[in-house]
Amino acid sequence: MLVLAALLAIQIVMLGASLSAGAPVLRMATTTSTDNTGLLDYLAPLFQKDTGIELQWVAAGTGRALALGRNCDVSILFVHAPEAEKKFINKGYGVNRREVMYNDFIVIGPKKDPARIKGLSVPAALKTVTHKKVIFVSRGDDSGTHNKELSLWKAAALPVPDKKKWYVQTGQGMLATVNVAAERSGYTLVDRGTYIKYESQAQGNPPLVILVEGDNSLMNQYSVIAINPARCKGVTYNYALGFIGWITSPKAQKHIADFRLQGKQLFIPNAEK
Repeated sequence: MLVLAALLAIQIVMLGASLSAGAPVLRMATTTSTDNTGLLDYLAPLFQKDTGIELQWVAAGTGRALALGRNCDVSILFVHAPEAEKKFINKGYGVNRREVMYNDFIVIGPKKDPARIKGLSVPAALKTVTHKKVIFVSRGDDSGTHNKELSLWKAAALPVPDKKKWYVQTGQGMLATVNVAAERSGYTLVDRGTYIKYESQAQGNPPLVILVEGDNSLMNQYSVIAINPARCKGVTYNYALGFIGWITSPKAQKHIADFRLQGKQLFIPNAEK
């Protein structure tokens, strides 16, 4: 039903576009990784070509993106904190949540790995960081990555070390946080897509390298959510449905699969038909 509604929405939007000199605009709030990696710069023109809708977005981290949705400031979200998203839906702020793509989180750190965490499990790595009091850089901004990090401290049966001198909170986006970790020769949690972007900026030889990966707990799911038009009268709900239908279509899913930096795939599409 959602797909049919989305296709209808696209037709409505295209009709609107043909009647108006300016392109209709869909405003979105999203996590920083979809922006930092260049994914949205790549997808937005393809979306406009197919639907006539101009996509405009603000990259603010998932927590801030959800707040923008609650305040009716945008019409759609593209985020990656499933538990927070389900609470958002259950409270009536959003509708039609659809999974779009995934990658994974990784723990990165200096090449010399002073804490010796390379190859450890996530709980063992965090316990080692805590015991050795080495610099660990957190986003500290209620983003999807920050929420994941908090869940990993909890799963390791460790308190969040937010009062410790070695625990640095940036309050900034993902790529900025990685750069702070590099400047401080510290460790941090990052999504693989942003790390590939960081790696490409360093011509394949970045100061921080992957040390912990492959744990099931490091899954990173991205989803889109339309803002509930029953709460927010000013949202462009039909445009939001148009984007959801498009981003979950086989054509757009292939675009996501084809998006690469230095030959590496950043996101794996997984929308259900």
